[in-house]
Amino acid sequence: MDNRAIGLLDSGVGGLTVVREVLRQLPNERIVYIGDTRRAPYGPRTSEQILEFTWDMVNFLLSKDVKMIVMACNTATAVALDEVKAKLDIPVLGVILPGASSAIQKTNGKKVGVIATQATVKSGVYQTAIQTKSPSVKVQSLACPKFVPIVESNEMESEIAKKVVSESLQPLLGQVDTLILGCTHYPLLRPLIQKVMGQEVKLIDSGAETVRDISVLLNYFLINGMEREQLAHEFYTTAGVETFREIAENWLELTEINVQHTDFGE
Repeated sequence: MDNRAIGLLDSGVGGLTVVREVLRQLPNERIVYIGDTRRAPYGPRTSEQILEFTWDMVNFLLSKDVKMIVMACNTATAVALDEVKAKLDIPVLGVILPGASSAIQKTNGKKVGVIATQATVKSGVYQTAIQTKSPSVKVQSLACPKFVPIVESNEMESEIAKKVVSESLQPLLGQVDTLILGCTHYPLLRPLIQKVMGQEVKLIDSGAETVRDISVLLNYFLINGMEREQLAHEFYTTAGVETFREIAENWLELTEINVQHTDFGE
């Protein structure tokens, strides 16, 4: 048994959508999470900046002696996954391939949409991943740069959120039968996205799909199967602790979450 924690990283609070699935599916695993909220959103950043910032978070998690790293961030996965995997001797997982695979399985009309940050859309990683496995699937990608700031400011239920989601998704209405939420922030807007797209459109949470892959990997190598009464999860943010804690406690349905501020990079 390997009692070390699973490390998760994201540009901010979006990766908490992956954390929630880890807590549900792998209740005996301890979590160390880092959200680089001060420098979010990553989507408009250059590839060089995203790579640098991702390495800051990776090195932070390595300092916590984690047994694996999950890039709970589509933008970081798109830009940095291959390089980080090549340089580390612990497992490193991203959120893109699991989401792409799930979309292929669930689409009926072979019309898949992807909403993501500018950087993820520009990279074309979802389209490549889907069409490599299933060339007949048509993929339409749409950048939704206003979504992350809404989530980071904890305004998911506001009137402005409803307006922004409705206006942003117009190009995809009636065009797809399956929609990948290609940024881990987006599931926090899921009710609004579903309402705009219609109940007939299947929404794919790439982060939740990734946890199934984590579970399979842990079953073979690293799982901690022992029940423990209290797990000392650790959450770190590079910005304000209180907003992060409020979002985390509401989304994870936990109280008294241990959130600490950390600084790295400028």
